[in-house]
Amino acid sequence: MTEAIAATARWQSCAIVEIATRTQAIKSFFLSLSEPFDYRAGQHVDVRLTASNGYTSVRSYSIASAPSDSKVIELAIGRLPDGEVSPFFHDVAQVGDTIELRGPLGGHFLWPGPVNKPVLLIGAGSGVVPLMAMIRYRKAGGEPVPVALLLSSRTWGDVPFRDELLELERSLPDFALALALTREPATRRTDFSRRIDCRMVTDVAGRLPASPGCAFVCGSNAFADIAADAALALGLEAGAIKTERYGA
Repeated sequence: MTEAIAATARWQSCAIVEIATRTQAIKSFFLSLSEPFDYRAGQHVDVRLTASNGYTSVRSYSIASAPSDSKVIELAIGRLPDGEVSPFFHDVAQVGDTIELRGPLGGHFLWPGPVNKPVLLIGAGSGVVPLMAMIRYRKAGGEPVPVALLLSSRTWGDVPFRDELLELERSLPDFALALALTREPATRRTDFSRRIDCRMVTDVAGRLPASPGCAFVCGSNAFADIAADAALALGLEAGAIKTERYGA
């Protein structure tokens, strides 16, 4: 086992230094790493909670922050009513608390490195989290490539990172944003008032200056299937479409 692999497998104690509410169901937790690590946009960590009786629960959460030399990472965690870990974060965790995590993990759903074609991102709800890491990495100057994001949410108020995404849309000429609101009418001309479908994905891809060279999809199983099929219909090869699923 190499030193790098050993480091990802080692649990470390991290302090919560900030908590930010993203939506009614999603909060961001900023964690100060006791052992800082290098990671790539799209990777995740495992979080472990241990009860007083020794029972442990482990869950995986994508890193929302862009790779940097900071020792603080951001995890955006959606509340699952019947979950074992997310209710702790939403109802119990406070600034100053410590948790255990290990990582970074994942070698499939990663920003592709040097690219010369536009990138299409498609997410639903908290599935935008690893995509935010990619968008933030792109903004920080990681790759000068056009990016389009199609994000599905129930309502305008349920859009994670909404204000940040709107500001990026205003400030970055090579970033296109489209929201698909499934439970209320969209008010912006560039958004949609329905669930995603092939026609919608084609529309958003058409806002890029050239055909995308790859696509990243993150959401539920049903959502990912629809989005991946739509990306295939654009002419992308299967290997150029990366999917990450939750709720399996």
